[in-house]
Amino acid sequence: MSQMITADLVDLDLAADTKQEATRLLATRMVSLGRVTDLDGFLADVAAREAQMPTGLEGGIGIPHCRSAHVTEPTLAFGRSAAGVDFGATDGPADLIFLIAAPAGADDAHLTILSSLARQLMNTEFTDALRVVGDAASAAALIRGDEAPEAVTPDVTSDATLDVTPAVAAAPDTTPDVAPTPASGAPLEAAEAEEGTGTPFRIVAVTSCPTGIAHTYMAAESLEQAGNGDGVQLTVEPQGSSGFTRLDPAVIAAADAVIFAHDVPVRDRERFAGKPTVDVGVKAGINRPHELIAEARDKAARGDLSAAPAKGSPVEESGAAGEGYGSKLRKWLMSGVSYMVPFVAAGGLLIALGFAIGGYQIDKAPSVMEHFAWGDHTSWAALLFQVGGLAFGFLIPVLAGYIAYGMADRPGLVPGFVGGSIAVTIKAGFLGGLVAGLLAGAVVMAIQKVRIPAALRGIMPVVVIPLLSSIVVGFLMFLVVGEPIAGLQSALTDWLSGLNGSNAIVLGIVLGLMMTFDLGGPFNKVAYTFAIGGLSANASDGNLKVMAAVMAAGMVPPLAMALATTVRGKLFTKAERENGKAAWVLGASFITEGAIPFAAADPLRVIPASMAGGAVTGALSMAFDNTLRAPHGGVFVVPLIGNPLLYLVAIVAGVCVTTGLVVLLKGARKQPQTPSGQKAEQPEEKVAVAA
Repeated sequence: MSQMITADLVDLDLAADTKQEATRLLATRMVSLGRVTDLDGFLADVAAREAQMPTGLEGGIGIPHCRSAHVTEPTLAFGRSAAGVDFGATDGPADLIFLIAAPAGADDAHLTILSSLARQLMNTEFTDALRVVGDAASAAALIRGDEAPEAVTPDVTSDATLDVTPAVAAAPDTTPDVAPTPASGAPLEAAEAEEGTGTPFRIVAVTSCPTGIAHTYMAAESLEQAGNGDGVQLTVEPQGSSGFTRLDPAVIAAADAVIFAHDVPVRDRERFAGKPTVDVGVKAGINRPHELIAEARDKAARGDLSAAPAKGSPVEESGAAGEGYGSKLRKWLMSGVSYMVPFVAAGGLLIALGFAIGGYQIDKAPSVMEHFAWGDHTSWAALLFQVGGLAFGFLIPVLAGYIAYGMADRPGLVPGFVGGSIAVTIKAGFLGGLVAGLLAGAVVMAIQKVRIPAALRGIMPVVVIPLLSSIVVGFLMFLVVGEPIAGLQSALTDWLSGLNGSNAIVLGIVLGLMMTFDLGGPFNKVAYTFAIGGLSANASDGNLKVMAAVMAAGMVPPLAMALATTVRGKLFTKAERENGKAAWVLGASFITEGAIPFAAADPLRVIPASMAGGAVTGALSMAFDNTLRAPHGGVFVVPLIGNPLLYLVAIVAGVCVTTGLVVLLKGARKQPQTPSGQKAEQPEEKVAVAA
């Protein structure tokens, strides 16, 4: 196997101001050696991975990486920047930048070698040596493990070897196919002596990241090192992209606590149920391992048995410890919205179909249990309307319940649903559901911090926490915050009902900008949730206009990207042209996320252009007095739209604006150059976006 890194893939004077420039300079070296076949296609895959989670790490390290169909063999390029490049780390720019390129079909041996490098980056002696190495050849040799400067100890360099055969690379402490052995050594023995029991505190951990190449193994190494230092017997299961070996059930059963450091769902998570659990993002496992171990000890001491969710129904990304409050709040709210949307789609579409079949008087029809004529279309319309109304009635309780679930796991469900139901009862609406969910989660989290006798720990999640939290949330919603929120909700509804003229157009512009700013992210979801919060069987025209404007604007970005790749395909890579074909269907179905691959590859052109088109469409939809009773469906629910022809005109106008701007901006950019100075040609082979 050829060497993954050579002197030609090292730049010790990397001159780049942004992460995009740094990645392009290093990727160009890969192109010159034939390791990457299409520069733009590969950079798009790197950008798509970067969009999932920043790859900067504390300690001045940046590790942009991806799997890509444009990579011919596993390759590593290294750059050292005197000024530093911002890769999103909390402690500042990165001066050591590793660009990892893995083929889409990289085998286990290749991935094992790359994971070995990821673990090595956790060793400060290794990174310190890279900061002082004098020439590219020595840097490449150091990374490969061919030489060991004084700053790097022998046992570390042996684990960092990259240019080895698969048999050597698959060492037990680095390969994801072999479960790591429990931490051991002098610190552990000292801890045992101090405790006087001969049994150290035992933790099992799982680490995983979107690509399963770098962060997964860096977090595993960081936790193992911290466990050794803290006198803890810590066993890690890295769930990498080449697979994983499950921890021995006996090891899990004997563990005193569990740490999940992950950005993708933990596989077979139910194995860890019934243990005190610390659940954080993978970067926390890298940057704060000692804090996580201390938190695990504290939860075990309190008897906080935060059981893992049953398989298939977790809120996988609740707020992680150490994150900013804004980031936690976003995750909590998004967890509620994600569970609410299916109820919205099913209930809202059934209500809309009921109106479409039976007319707008169908809400006055008697219960189908009292009167149902099999051959009468009105009876079927009433059935659809009444079933939809019941499904839609769960909207606010589900929103509140799963916000609380995102904050406090399963103990938050009962007070969350109770608070959401109270919000419906007192007519506090969507705002009341948000507040109820946050209150329920906060109350449960506060109760969980109280130390309780061991005899009561078993009944806490089942009896005590649901009882106490429901009483507190019920008191707060009925007697403290409920009435003011209901008044605010009523005022908002009255304002929407009275919208007309310039006020409506301004609101349409704002909603259009929010729907297209982050293409399915928090701003998009806030605008969408605002719209569906006003839908009901008796929704006002103002509410229905908001829903129409939101859906129209959300359809613009993917449709515009599809059109742009059709009319000016030469401005896009082969992968983007393939994505453009799918974007037609996604846009027509009101799936704004269909534009994400384009925005990830070229955000400074795609996002502003999308926002301009979204603002135009939102404004026109409001100006045309378009209304919509269905909360989803795209062009497939056009018959349910008020003034449908003008609605399509608004969408077409926004699509044309976005398409024109994207083509103009992309056409004005400088064409990428190959090392020989010739313009890079577009690839002809079919490509796939990296996982």
